Amino acid sequence: MIQYRKILELHDEGISLRGIASSTGNSRQKVTEAIQLAEKKGIVCPLDEEMTDLWIEDFLFPEKSLEASGRQIMDFEYLHKELAKPNVTLSLLHYEYEAKSRADKKIPYSYRSFLRHYSRYAEKYKATLRIRRKPGEIMEVDWAGSTAFIIDRDTGEKIKAYIFVATLPCSQISYAEATLSMDLQSWITVHNNAYEYFGGVTQIVVPDNLKASVTKHTFTELILNPTYREMADYYNTIVMPARVRTPKDKASVEGSVGVISTWIIAALRNLHCFNIDELNEEVLRKLNEFNQRPFTRKKGSRFSAFEEEEKFALSPLPASPYKMSEWKSAKVRPDYHISTESMFYSVPYEYISKQVEIRLSDNLVEIYFNHMRIASHKRLYGRFGQLSTVRDHMPDNHKLFVDQTPEAAIEWAEEIGSSTLVVIRYILDTYKTEKQALQSIFSLKKSERSYTKYEIERACKMVIFITKRPSIKSIQTTLKNNKKNDAEQELKRNTESNKNNYGFTRGAAYYGGKTHDE
Repeated sequence: MIQYRKILELHDEGISLRGIASSTGNSRQKVTEAIQLAEKKGIVCPLDEEMTDLWIEDFLFPEKSLEASGRQIMDFEYLHKELAKPNVTLSLLHYEYEAKSRADKKIPYSYRSFLRHYSRYAEKYKATLRIRRKPGEIMEVDWAGSTAFIIDRDTGEKIKAYIFVATLPCSQISYAEATLSMDLQSWITVHNNAYEYFGGVTQIVVPDNLKASVTKHTFTELILNPTYREMADYYNTIVMPARVRTPKDKASVEGSVGVISTWIIAALRNLHCFNIDELNEEVLRKLNEFNQRPFTRKKGSRFSAFEEEEKFALSPLPASPYKMSEWKSAKVRPDYHISTESMFYSVPYEYISKQVEIRLSDNLVEIYFNHMRIASHKRLYGRFGQLSTVRDHMPDNHKLFVDQTPEAAIEWAEEIGSSTLVVIRYILDTYKTEKQALQSIFSLKKSERSYTKYEIERACKMVIFITKRPSIKSIQTTLKNNKKNDAEQELKRNTESNKNNYGFTRGAAYYGGKTHDE
């Protein structure tokens, strides 16, 4: 048996390769190989008592124990790395191993033996076992059953604080945070903070069936809370709630909740904190101690297992954390506005009486119909009853009314003609108030529904020819009279035209024929 332990200890003392080879009776090549493999696999001095020469040989050369069987040797390092990749399973790797064995004309291990040998290797030498959980695949989340508390400085009253726990099953690392509520706002906030603590995002998040995460969950239907679903989309992860009354679906977090209740909540039972930030500082301190506690049956800790074997598999975080939005529903009012939080926002008038969904964020209000966005507004704050109205959402007749400004009135008059412009300028200059002038002009503008631009311009021209103080009423009267006169003249012309077209028929006597009297 090669003296692996002595080789590593002499190397740690700075003895040359030649000196080590001479002292142990091994070749320099063998000494070099043992030292290099030990450095690669993380064996460092001082060595534990259990690290005998046999243990070290088994660790450095696990394939040697398999060579005696005459079967195809398994590359455990390769298997462990491949199992970290998405969708790669031991059954696939065993299939590839069998194909390689046939190509090498060697006997492969059965799937059960293959599985047993890998499990033994991973449990002994690796921080994580990848048969059940892949790195970076799942984050399980829940509220702890036990609560902490903070103290009100004024009354001395103890106020409950709820502990959120998130666990990555592969490395068993956990995150914990105290909140004063278990509402949706707190639920989203602690998820953001958990992702930041882990430095990445898992492929799947497994919550319980809380109202903050699930609206409806039956055997045939799953409806997520809209805000929670939006958060998952933002982080490009998938929400897969645990089945109702099935704690095994998130066994890792269930176990972590119990341990954290002991190592964090119970450990802080005699500590008095006066606000939630103070409490969370203590929770974070205890959490880091918990994650860095050494495993009892293998080397390393939850934190080292995460850093070495899981962190690489997490998806990168977005540039900024998810900003929570709230979803509500409302019916579009007859004035084509929806009401939310005592503010009013317009939608296209075609959606009057329709039921729509409203997404509220800090700065934006978005309105959806059948999952299609139909309007968006800057969110209003301050006094109740404010309106945000988009002109394009109005019917045409409402647009006319809203567009009433002196500039718009003059622009309209210029399109009609010079006489109309004189009338409009006179009204704007002589009326006591601008609002009164604009109302009068608006009534004239409505005349376009019944009269042409030519008729309006002609009426204005006739009125200012008669008087230097034109009024809207006189123009409207002139329009009516002109319309009536034009109709009478048209009828007269048609009548005269018909008379001119009549002919005279000569009787039979004119042509020398007999009349009836004869």
